[in-house]
Amino acid sequence: MINFLKTLYGIYAALIVTLIIILGVPLYFLLFTTNIFGKQTPHMAHMISIAMAKIIFIFYFTRVKVIRKNNLKKNGVYIFVSNHTSLLDVPFCAIVTPVTFRYLSKEELTKVPLFGYIIRKLYLSVNRKDEVSRARSLEKMKQSLQDGISIYLFPEGTRNKTNEPLKKFYDGAFKLSLETGIPLVPMTIRNSGNLLKGFKLKPGTIECLWSDPIYPRKEDSIESLKEQVRLVMLKDLQHQ
Repeated sequence: MINFLKTLYGIYAALIVTLIIILGVPLYFLLFTTNIFGKQTPHMAHMISIAMAKIIFIFYFTRVKVIRKNNLKKNGVYIFVSNHTSLLDVPFCAIVTPVTFRYLSKEELTKVPLFGYIIRKLYLSVNRKDEVSRARSLEKMKQSLQDGISIYLFPEGTRNKTNEPLKKFYDGAFKLSLETGIPLVPMTIRNSGNLLKGFKLKPGTIECLWSDPIYPRKEDSIESLKEQVRLVMLKDLQHQ
């Protein structure tokens, strides 16, 4: 009975997010086609995303709790990295992150009706199985950072559906930091995977724990940066 209710609630949640996306697409379309805000367009689009994320969480009866705050500059540029266990992580990160950013998303998401339009306009995409696509996405991320727009990456690549606290990290975020000198900012997400599993959703609280920026040093490597971030996240996940 409990699983049935969770599934029913999950269907309700899917309908809510679909409706909000349908209502939000015209706003994005108007914003990007008119470009009336010029260079501020990405920031205005991000504000729409935050508003949509907050509305989704209200209807999901999901509370956001920041356990450890950040000390980031609102005009700063960063490479954000988080663990990833549920689809709730995407709107959650929009709500708690203090600066405008672009996600690196899977290329196949750009082909989804309506939702794909938002992805193409708001974020960057990559086909991880294609070496050319990976190289192109790295250059696009560098350009975004140069333009003053931060990048948000889930270094595990996909949602962690294993029993381990973290999956193996991909190189992208750490290579980007080394090549640009932009600091990595780890943020540990707790409890999102417990609230949403497949189509089974339940109300609850998602926790956010920010960590200090990690500035790449000359002696650092991709593997050493991975290890620093991994240790930070593991420590926070073990104390939940």
